[in-house]
Amino acid sequence: MAHAYLFPGQGSQFSGMGKNLYGSNSSSKELFEQANEILGFRISDIMFTGSDEDLKQTNVTQPAVFIHSIAAFKTIADAKPDMVAGHSLGEFSALVANHALSFESALMLVSIRAQAMQRACEMNPSTMAAVLALTDNQVEEICESVMRETGEVVVAANYNCPGQLVISGSIKGIEVACERMKEAGARRALVLPVGGAFHSPLMMPAKEELAAAIDATHFNEPICPVYQNVVGKAVTDPAAIKRNLIDQLTGAVRWTQSVESMIADGATKFTEAGPGKVLQGLVMKINKEMVVDGVS
Repeated sequence: MAHAYLFPGQGSQFSGMGKNLYGSNSSSKELFEQANEILGFRISDIMFTGSDEDLKQTNVTQPAVFIHSIAAFKTIADAKPDMVAGHSLGEFSALVANHALSFESALMLVSIRAQAMQRACEMNPSTMAAVLALTDNQVEEICESVMRETGEVVVAANYNCPGQLVISGSIKGIEVACERMKEAGARRALVLPVGGAFHSPLMMPAKEELAAAIDATHFNEPICPVYQNVVGKAVTDPAAIKRNLIDQLTGAVRWTQSVESMIADGATKFTEAGPGKVLQGLVMKINKEMVVDGVS
């Protein structure tokens, strides 16, 4: 029996996030203050009292979710993960939890990633859409046909759980794909309120910028495997972890496959550390026999 720890990504932020941790735990307070110093601005103030709009800014959202996740994880006194995984941005939190990265190095990379993604979004107006109640193959085939016929970018980006995929691409490509998804029987094909086409080829400028930063960062031998988004299976080699972390920006988040791999490798309990309960819900949709809980 193995205990897996999961870490959420962008979208789980909320006004007031982390405030209770800061006020009730001296170690958490130190972590927040350390983050403020590293980033050069008081992100804790934005997290605790900022508006939803303030928290939607990518250069705030990603570090905020990361900081909250690590602060929550560190409150678990006996946390000894047998395996870890993070959804998109959450992979950086997972790599701190398994000691592959220091908190300081990971936060700097998250900050660089957020700013690079914001610039890529401004260069290429684009978006994402949630598709419900189609198979993975159906979604992939429709995306491929839209790209072939229109020349627009549209790809399957997040395999969240069976019957719930997110597609990513140009605004026109997503619009055409959503219509095709509905014609194919999708219960919903809804454009999401996001600033760009994350996990698609349109993030290539950000990938190049992040790659340079990751290559220059020291990664340690992890204490347990990380189940990385782009491969959906256990990874322990620091060089491979780096490569997969870079490829994640333009590659798909294979969350369903990652959770299934963890279960196949012996996971019976999943603990989500960070804001929200999204990942707990996805695990239950992937396999309702699992024990899930969370700390925030």
